[in-house]
Amino acid sequence: MQAHYTHTKMTKKPILIFMATSLLLLAIFFLFPINLFDGEIVRVEKHREYIVQAPLSLSYFIGIGYDAEDMTDVKTFYLTVKGAVIAVIFTLGIPALLAYRSHIRNNK
Repeated sequence: MQAHYTHTKMTKKPILIFMATSLLLLAIFFLFPINLFDGEIVRVEKHREYIVQAPLSLSYFIGIGYDAEDMTDVKTFYLTVKGAVIAVIFTLGIPALLAYRSHIRNNK
């Protein structure tokens, strides 16, 4: 028995799938404080500076999701290489795989 797939306009154009899912995931990760990506926070106490390993949200980089009180002794924060790679995989890699799957299905 063969499955019958209905093709919508979007599934016929994998680039639309890529763009739509990328934008959706970017919106989710930048607008909601989901602490998912490995990062480091540089804190300063008196005359001492130290680094704390912590999961960070992409929303922190645009000023959403944290209290100003929490940032009083924070000098800076950033994603580690692992955190940046995970962010790229989630925001570009997964949409690319979905678009590729749609492309393969359309060519069968």
